[in-house]
Amino acid sequence: MLKTPFIFENEPLIVQYEVNFQDGIDCGGAYIKLLSSTDELDLEEFHDRTPYTIMFGPDKCGEDYKLHFIFRHKHLKTGEYEEKHCKRPEVDLRKFYMDKKTHLHTLVLMPDNSFEVLIDQSVVSKGSLLEDFTPPVNPPKEVDDVNDKKPEDWDDRPKIPDSDAVKPDDWDEDAPANIVDETAQKPEGWLDDEPEYIPDQNAVKPGDWDEEMDGEWEAPLIANPVCKTAPGCGVWDPPLISNPNYKGKWKPPLIDNPSYQGIWSPRKIENPDYFEDPKPFAMTPIGAIGLELWSMTSDIYFDNFIICSEKEVADKWAADGWSLKKLVASANEPGVIRQMMSAAEERPWLWIIYILTAGLPFGLLILFCWPSKKIKEAANGNGKKTDALLYKDDEEPSKETEEKKEMEVQPVIKYEESSENDEEHHNSDNMSEMAEGRQEDENSRSEKSGSEAEMKDTDGYAESGDGSKKIVRKRVIPKQE
Repeated sequence: MLKTPFIFENEPLIVQYEVNFQDGIDCGGAYIKLLSSTDELDLEEFHDRTPYTIMFGPDKCGEDYKLHFIFRHKHLKTGEYEEKHCKRPEVDLRKFYMDKKTHLHTLVLMPDNSFEVLIDQSVVSKGSLLEDFTPPVNPPKEVDDVNDKKPEDWDDRPKIPDSDAVKPDDWDEDAPANIVDETAQKPEGWLDDEPEYIPDQNAVKPGDWDEEMDGEWEAPLIANPVCKTAPGCGVWDPPLISNPNYKGKWKPPLIDNPSYQGIWSPRKIENPDYFEDPKPFAMTPIGAIGLELWSMTSDIYFDNFIICSEKEVADKWAADGWSLKKLVASANEPGVIRQMMSAAEERPWLWIIYILTAGLPFGLLILFCWPSKKIKEAANGNGKKTDALLYKDDEEPSKETEEKKEMEVQPVIKYEESSENDEEHHNSDNMSEMAEGRQEDENSRSEKSGSEAEMKDTDGYAESGDGSKKIVRKRVIPKQE
């Protein structure tokens, strides 16, 4: 019972309280009723028909999740009270009923007929008392005339059969929908002489069988075991197929009805019960809060009810109560890893997603960081293009590969014209150069400790077309690593 009734005049109405479905909820409500302040109000006699002004709060049964905001409005002509139901919130209310947490429900009703409904201080619904309730506060100005009747000759058929249409001569209404497939052939191995079902040889006539009362006893039929290994047993019938010539019963096509008058509706007349209430906010004063508990789920927790006119007071009340509970609940909540494991216990297939998600970064890391093959280029002393041999980082060239390298020769040919008179002079010079070259090669090999990366020169003679001889020098260049 309120100390003083709340009177709807110039101050807003703010109703706020906490509710927690500690075990979830299957079917039940946690709404409150703001009871009308009347001389007949007796809380000891509170029941479902006790007059109320506003009903507000969560309600659920099955998969129907509701957040009630209902107010009783007095008809200005008849004096009767009628319930006005607010439109459904556009948000999903499921989590507020199933997460087993304490939630703050707030209703803000303003003198300008606007309202807001909040859960956990977030707006889930808002609108106007004049526009967002059913049935509407103000009745329509015009209503259907109940005494108006549809004329007997009123034609409301938009389409009619074409009376000029004629059934085609080749239209066969008697053709069956399905016909025998003439191309079908009996499967090989079909057992024509074996019945599909045979009497059960192991069946025994019940001891209480009375042939005079029950008739002659017959063993029940069972599937013929011989037919299990055959395509079929008994008389073979070819299958049926759709009849390509089937058309069914002929009906004339529909055409537009030239006499169509539209859908008939009764004429409108002035509503004898029409009135206009510009301020439905001025409701019946509130004298008490009632909890009408009807639930199939136990342990519904209520706390921190407040009715006031200042939003700041309601927010301070929430900060001292609900906000602290929220902080404590957040601190006691399990971490992300524990939540993931709990979810996987209910849905084992989540482990596959967890493993793939965790392994993806490692797979990408290995893919991009795995050593690749390197190209080792060998170039000669003159900077000429040479072949490149590929080795893996941990692979040494084989003996056969080294021998092949030694066999690779790049000829360097030098042509010099020579006459018969200077042949001996050139030969002596060439022999001197070859001796010097061999001496230098031996010195180079000794300095490189037997390295095969060396240059070998050999000279020879080649005859030209005019009878002169040319000196040919061949330079052997092994490929280097």
